[in-house]
Amino acid sequence: MSGAPLCSLIIPVYRNEASLPELMAACRELAKSMTQPLEVVCVIDGSPDSSAAWLREHLPEQPFASQLCEHSRNFGSFAAIRTGLGAARGDCFAVMAADLQEPISLAKAFFERLSANLADVTIGVREGRNDPLTSSLGSKVFWWLYRRLVLPELPPGGVDMFGCTREVRDMLLTLHERNSSLVGQLFWVGFRRAEVGYLRQPRKHGESAWTFSRKLRYLLDSVYSFSDLPISLLKWLGAGALLTATLSGLVILTARLAGLIEVPGYTATILAVMFFGGLNALGLGVIGEYVWRTYENTKGRPLAITARHQTFDTKVSE
Repeated sequence: MSGAPLCSLIIPVYRNEASLPELMAACRELAKSMTQPLEVVCVIDGSPDSSAAWLREHLPEQPFASQLCEHSRNFGSFAAIRTGLGAARGDCFAVMAADLQEPISLAKAFFERLSANLADVTIGVREGRNDPLTSSLGSKVFWWLYRRLVLPELPPGGVDMFGCTREVRDMLLTLHERNSSLVGQLFWVGFRRAEVGYLRQPRKHGESAWTFSRKLRYLLDSVYSFSDLPISLLKWLGAGALLTATLSGLVILTARLAGLIEVPGYTATILAVMFFGGLNALGLGVIGEYVWRTYENTKGRPLAITARHQTFDTKVSE
C-alpha cells in the first residue's frame, strides 16, 4: 500500500463520548477492508464531555494514522469540518458524523470513486431513514424548503456526508465566508459529482444537536449566502405595495369626488403610512442583514481556533 494514495476521513466530534468505542471499531474495519492507507482526523468542537480525553488515550492504539484537533470552544460542525480538511494529509477525503447514523461503508465507496478518478465530489444520498416519524417529517420539510429556496440540485434528503479530491478541498479552504453553508459552497464550486445511496441508521447514543433553531439559522444563512430571494422578495413586495397604493388612491379619489369622505386626507394618509412604513421596515431589515454579514466578513477573524493538535503515526507501517 506504500504507493497507494492516502485517504483521510474527517469526523467532527461533539457530545459523542458514548459512540466513540463503536466509531473506532468501525474505523478499524474500514482500514482493514481498504486497499489504500487510511488516516482518521477527529476534530473536537468544544465538546463538554470526555470525548477529547478518550480519543487522546485510544487514538494512538489504532492500526491507522490519525490526528486529533481540539477547538478552543464550540464553533459549529462546518467549522470543525473545515479544520479537519485543513489538517488532513490525504489525496482524497470523506466527511462523516461521529454518531454513525451514516454507515462507514459509505466512506469506502467515496474513496473508491475518488481514487479511481470517477468523480471529484461524492455525495451521500438518503434512500431511506430509520428515524421516528416526527424527526423524519421535520427533516423532509426542512430539506424541501432548502431545495426550493437555495439549491434546487440538492438531493431531496439533503447532504450529511460527502467526499472530495484534494483539488476540491483546496478550493473549499479558500472560501472564508462567515455565516455560510459548507454544503452550499460544495455545490457552488462545481466539479464532477457522483451520488452514492445509503440507508440512514437510527441514533444509538445521545441526542442530536441539530435542533430546530439551528436548522432555521442554517436555512437563513444559506438563503442570504447563495440566493437573491430576499432582494427579489423585497422587489416584488414593493411592486405589489405600489400597485395596491395606486388602486387605493383611485378608489379614495373617486370617493372624495363623490362626497363620501368627510375628513379630507385621512384615508390617504393612513394607507400611505401603512404600506410604505411597513415596506421601509422590511427593506431596512433585509439591507441590515446584508450589511451585518459584510461587516462580519471584513473582520478577518479565523473561522475556528485549534487549541491542540496531535498526530499519531505509530501504526502507519502495519
